Amino acid sequence: MANLPEKATHRQTRTFNQQLVLRAIYDRTEVSRAEIARLTGLTRTSVSALVGGLLRDGLIEEIGLGPSTGGKAPIMLRVNRDGRHAIGLDLGASRFSGALVDMRGGIVKLADVELEGRDGADAVEVVFGLIESLIRRNGTSSLLGVGIGAPGLVDSRNGIVRWAVNLDWTDLPLASIVSERFRMPVVVANDSQAAAVAESTFGTMPWPQNLIVVRVGMGIGAGIILGGQLYQGEGSGAGEIGHSIFGRPAQAANAERCRCGRVGCLETVASMGAMVRTAHRLVASVDDDQSLIDAFHSGQDEVHAVVLEAARMLGEGIAAMIAALNINHVLIIGAATHLGLEYLAEIRRQAHASALPLISRQTRIELGETRGDDVVIGASALLMTQELGLSLTR
Repeated sequence: MANLPEKATHRQTRTFNQQLVLRAIYDRTEVSRAEIARLTGLTRTSVSALVGGLLRDGLIEEIGLGPSTGGKAPIMLRVNRDGRHAIGLDLGASRFSGALVDMRGGIVKLADVELEGRDGADAVEVVFGLIESLIRRNGTSSLLGVGIGAPGLVDSRNGIVRWAVNLDWTDLPLASIVSERFRMPVVVANDSQAAAVAESTFGTMPWPQNLIVVRVGMGIGAGIILGGQLYQGEGSGAGEIGHSIFGRPAQAANAERCRCGRVGCLETVASMGAMVRTAHRLVASVDDDQSLIDAFHSGQDEVHAVVLEAARMLGEGIAAMIAALNINHVLIIGAATHLGLEYLAEIRRQAHASALPLISRQTRIELGETRGDDVVIGASALLMTQELGLSLTR
């Protein structure tokens, strides 16, 4: 569980202290006012007033009496998971999906729309339509805002999609466009970074405050959590390993040109899309993720060789991140997790062989949960963090 920030000084605002109290409640299943005062360093009088405001706002709720320690039994508090809903979006390669997400990362309503080749301004209109659909389905809960996970290079500080080649977006101020349209706060982040936030915030495992999350699907990207915070780099491009070149794939006779225009990027040899394309040239029946997974698990020799070569290349990429960051926990998520333990073992073997042993031998590389809503949930978590001051780690 992340440490709470220290008590606000006299120059800091009531809003800060209210967020401090909300975070104390959020980080625990249930808690009393007296315990909040102890955790935050605020006086009981201040806590009582701030709790009253949170109750009126519907962000928390009273749930009955807790155990007595000799005196009057305390009234326990918890976060009202439906006190606010966030709209989370995942702008995928062929489909845009979205959801209403509650305060605990639960999916309330889902919606999606096929992109059908639309890009540029037409793709922005698809975003508008998806948000409008979710607003109509929201019911009575207050909307906190919109969190968007977008592909490509995203300047999340300014809400600008710097470059998303499949959507034909360059320097698109997506946050301001959506915010002006719907009059609510908007957060935009790279989709892999959003997925990393989902794992660190709402995943079933309590991951440490330093974590690398590598997402392997149609493309490859990573999100980096440092000290319980999403690290995005000075240009918001931290974790873009999918467009790095490892080994010598660019010199191979059948090297694939990446959507970024270069030859030999990691996602052209190690992503699920790359594995399917390579395997299809060898085995015609392999034409999507599921057929690749089935052929691999059935022991089809050509497919087996393709997947393990992709695992080795991914292992090299992970080794570079381990060497640069010296983080001891790496989590692999996305469709590739269905390839299972043999795939993971080859990634581990290559990563440990490629990185300095003194660094890599302490590193755990694991498969994460296999689900399709990680970007939606992570984008919503980023919005909650911005608007409510909540923590990215537990």
